[in-house]
Amino acid sequence: MAQNNRRTWQSFDEMRKAADEGDAGAQCYLAICFQQGQGVAQDYAEAVRWFKRAADQNDTTAQCYLGFCYQTGSGVPQEYGQAAKWFREAAEAGDPAAQFNLGVLYETGQGVTQNYAEAVKWYHAAADQGEPQAQFNLGVFYETGQVVPQNFEEAVKWYRLAADQECAPAQCNLGLCYETGRGVPKNVRLAVKWFIKAARQGDKTAQHNLGVYYATLEAAEEANTASEEGAEVQDEENAEAQPAKTEE
Repeated sequence: MAQNNRRTWQSFDEMRKAADEGDAGAQCYLAICFQQGQGVAQDYAEAVRWFKRAADQNDTTAQCYLGFCYQTGSGVPQEYGQAAKWFREAAEAGDPAAQFNLGVLYETGQGVTQNYAEAVKWYHAAADQGEPQAQFNLGVFYETGQVVPQNFEEAVKWYRLAADQECAPAQCNLGLCYETGRGVPKNVRLAVKWFIKAARQGDKTAQHNLGVYYATLEAAEEANTASEEGAEVQDEENAEAQPAKTEE
C-alpha cells in the first residue's frame, strides 16, 4: 500500500503556507477543508484546485478525492473518464479506497468498458487491505458465482470481515447465510443477531427480514396457545361427558 508522508501543522495558517510552498500533504488537507467548509468557506471548485495540485505530485489521497469529485460532479463537471483516470493512478499505487472506487466503475461501466473481471480484481485488492465495501461486493460475487466460481464459504468469509466493520449490507447478507445455511451451518439465532445489527443501521432488507421472523414467531406462539387452549377445552368437555358415579 502506498504511504504518504503526512505531517501535522500547528495552525491553519501554517498549513496554508506549506500548501502554497508546494507541500502535497498540506495541499490535500487544504482541499478537504474547502470541500467540507472547515476553517474556510465551503468552495468545491477551490477544493478541486488544491486536490489537483497535490494529485499532480502523486499524492494518492488527493488523487482518490479528485476522482470522487469527477465521479460526483463536485466542483467540476461530472466526467467518469476523468474519475477513472485518477482512481487508477491511486489504485495502482495501492490506495484501497481508489481500488474500490475503480472496481465500482468497472462493475457499472462508467468511464470504462464494463468488465466484471476487472471489478473483482480491484475489489479483491481493496478487500485484502481491509476496505469493508470492497469486502462486501467481493462476497456478493462469490455468492452469486459471477466471474468467480460460486463459493458460499468464501462469500461468508468476506461478508463477515465487512460485517465486523459495521457494513450493514454485509451484516444483512451474513444473516441470510445463517438463515438459509449457505456457507455456514444453519443458525436462526445468529441470523437474527446479524439482522438486528444491520436493521439498527437502517438496512431495509434486514428490517424486513426481522419483521418476517417476528411475525412468524408470533404466529407460531399464537397457534401453540390456541392448541393448548383447545386441548384444555376438550379435556373439560370430556370431563363433562363422563357419567356421574353413583354411590352404592
